[in-house]
Amino acid sequence: MILNLRVDHKIADIQSMESISKDIDDLFWKLQDKYSINEYIEISTCNRKEYYINNDYIEEDDELLSHENQSIIIEYGQSAVMHLLRMTSGLESMIVGEDQILGQVKDAKHKASKNHHCGKSLDAIFTKAIHVGQVVRNKTNINKGAVSIGSAAIGLAEKHMGSLNDKSVLVIGAGKMGRLVAKALAEKDLNAIFVANRTYYVAIELAKDLGGEAILFNDLEEYLATADLVISATSAPHAIITKNRLLGIDRDYESLMMVDIANPRDISDDVCELGVKSFNIDDLREIADENTHLRIKEFGEAESIIDEEFILLKESFKIMEVDEILGNLRASMEEIRQRETKKASSKLSDVDGSAKILNNLTNSIVNKIFFDISKKVKDAAKDDNEDVIKAAEYIFNSN
Repeated sequence: MILNLRVDHKIADIQSMESISKDIDDLFWKLQDKYSINEYIEISTCNRKEYYINNDYIEEDDELLSHENQSIIIEYGQSAVMHLLRMTSGLESMIVGEDQILGQVKDAKHKASKNHHCGKSLDAIFTKAIHVGQVVRNKTNINKGAVSIGSAAIGLAEKHMGSLNDKSVLVIGAGKMGRLVAKALAEKDLNAIFVANRTYYVAIELAKDLGGEAILFNDLEEYLATADLVISATSAPHAIITKNRLLGIDRDYESLMMVDIANPRDISDDVCELGVKSFNIDDLREIADENTHLRIKEFGEAESIIDEEFILLKESFKIMEVDEILGNLRASMEEIRQRETKKASSKLSDVDGSAKILNNLTNSIVNKIFFDISKKVKDAAKDDNEDVIKAAEYIFNSN
């Protein structure tokens, strides 16, 4: 059974998501302890936390899944898979059509494969999901001119500050989200741009691409004193900018704007007590809604592609199911062939090569019989003929 546990921007704000993500982790590990889950993929981004699990022993009515936290979405089977296909297509993103989720899903699959908990079923499902995301982007305009979380953050800043021309901007975090911010900033005529990252050489690389300046993480206070705009996107497990930290800086706090696109958040709520204009991912929803409205006409075509690809995925799983049955049959037939050929060969003189002729003959007979059976069983799988598949499993299962 395929199981999906998740929380995302649709049902939780950034503060709730932080705590619910921990609840999902706790739920997953309880299921892990109970069922010894070998096949799972975890997806964790700034506005979603998900687990995809493949386990035949988990029951839908398991008391662990009858949780009281209504912010955790739990879906099974086809619903879980359809959500994944929609997600890789950009339909479930806060910024509809954004391309980053496709890379994030690829990374999650790669990590699971590397750590040996992406089995055959999830590998097939995620490979299909990544393919669907690419097809939707190639055949529709869902991502044409689409903004990212990073560029949405810049749009939010411009909405409250006006033009960023001649402004001094400090970007904290040079990971994937920081790079999205930088890409959007590269189009602006800034007075100065500074990049801070805990790994200094990473900050140097990004600053070089921007024509900006890399700074040491320990020197943040010096640059917080002069920045007009701070955009933070680190992977720190706790806030790195707080009211107490800013209190040690001599500056006009009311002229400072901060946009926090990290999860967990980098900037604590109490900075607003100083007059700092502070925003987070939740504040991007208005820009996200405008983006969704522009792309709404692309939804129908994208969903048609998803439906077609889902049918193909179901067919491939039916083929995978009968392949195991046919594999057992082929092994059984080969064992019988070799045994009977050996018996017959012992009674023949091999002067004229009769043993080799006999071996080739029996091999040819088995191949022809197996081909006809295999074709009919696979056709039944494609036609979703459960009766034939069950009959084949009963007749041919050597166990």
